[in-house]
Amino acid sequence: MAIKRKRLSINEYVEGILQGNTVVLSRAITIIESSLDTDQFLAEEVLKQVLPNTGVSKRMGITGVPGVGKSTFIEAMGMYLVENGHKLAVLAVDPSSQRSRGSILGDKTRMEQLSHHPNAYIRPSATGSSLGGVANKTRETMLLCEAAGYEIIFIETVGVGQSEVAVKGMVDFFLLLMLAGAGDELQGIKKGIMEMADAIAITKADQDNIKASKKAKVEYQNALHLFPPTNTGWTPQVLTCSAITNEGLEDIWKMIEDYYQHIGNELESIRKHQSINWMHETIGYLLKQNFYNAPQVAEKIADFERKVGMGQITPQAAARELMDLAKQKNGDS
Repeated sequence: MAIKRKRLSINEYVEGILQGNTVVLSRAITIIESSLDTDQFLAEEVLKQVLPNTGVSKRMGITGVPGVGKSTFIEAMGMYLVENGHKLAVLAVDPSSQRSRGSILGDKTRMEQLSHHPNAYIRPSATGSSLGGVANKTRETMLLCEAAGYEIIFIETVGVGQSEVAVKGMVDFFLLLMLAGAGDELQGIKKGIMEMADAIAITKADQDNIKASKKAKVEYQNALHLFPPTNTGWTPQVLTCSAITNEGLEDIWKMIEDYYQHIGNELESIRKHQSINWMHETIGYLLKQNFYNAPQVAEKIADFERKVGMGQITPQAAARELMDLAKQKNGDS
């Protein structure tokens, strides 16, 4: 029979996190990911108390096309950083994880060297079909990792499309990983994602792929010039790298440090703007959650779906009627 662990107090969570205790940190993240009301209250109290110790890390988003080698790159880049004395946390935003059970769990085993390093912490994202919920959990997890002393946070997008937008809204620097030698270099990547990138790193630039990587670098540089300048005035750069030879990793980190130096005091303004947007996103997420959880809506929604499907009522009219139902308290006529 499994022994039930003693529930920690708010102070024990806070002290453990601030001391960099990864066991307590993991338990606190589990509380954050819980949907129980009691756990949510506890999570909010812990976050409130550690908040003054957050905001000092470099927050970086990493995305890329399938097959680009995100896990391999993150491990190589991560090992470069931790071996140079940095503390790194790797998180994920994966709205598809409810179906796939979280592909970063597999990534964690592939990042075996990094996951065993004392200066690194790797955490899968919470499972769930709602991107809003997963993104919120990742933001809160990021704050806990900062409070625990991790000065660099990598947030990996496991899904595609909407998850990139969510990650862009919670990081300072957004790195897009691309491959060379895969036909038309600009195929398979949405223009919107390229526009979000603060830099592009062409991976697997080694062995027989060096020439193709250099060609791709020029093509991507030319493509980036077609996009409007960023709000910060930063010019997105294109670099090549190899996770096998570690070639180019130092240059990528130097570029990231140059970026932080470039934005300077603007970082505080960027973070404030992100926090305000986070508040509004959370309001939207909670309203939607409360709407679908309302008993009077749950009771009638299948009937409205049937009527909309049969063309008996417009989607807009159905939505309005369901909203009116949601406003009614139990027992109201």
